[in-house]
Amino acid sequence: QVQLVESGGGLAQAGGSLRLSCVASGSTFSINIMAWYRQAPGKEREWVATINNSGTTHYAGFVKGRFTISRDNAKNTVYLQMNSLKPEDTAVYYCRILGGRYDGTWGQGTLVTVSV
Repeated sequence: QVQLVESGGGLAQAGGSLRLSCVASGSTFSINIMAWYRQAPGKEREWVATINNSGTTHYAGFVKGRFTISRDNAKNTVYLQMNSLKPEDTAVYYCRILGGRYDGTWGQGTLVTVSV
């Protein structure tokens, strides 16, 4: 089993920054692709960014140039650096394992609120 725990959410002003972390514990050796998703109030959950074990990244268009996904395999941690935050970035942010034995494993989420 693998468990994911996100942290780093909170309140930020528009134009500000936050860094989210997602720590994986358990049988982490089989994890390849990690992703961040978000769910705004009243909206469906949407994909934000992905990173694989080689460091290849992909981003949704609405965060490209503002958010950066990275990982530290030694610490079993994935990060999401969020800069130039906008009120529309307000959401609960989740990390998720993609593919492999633990495909579909989600963390509990961390709330990000961006004020005008």
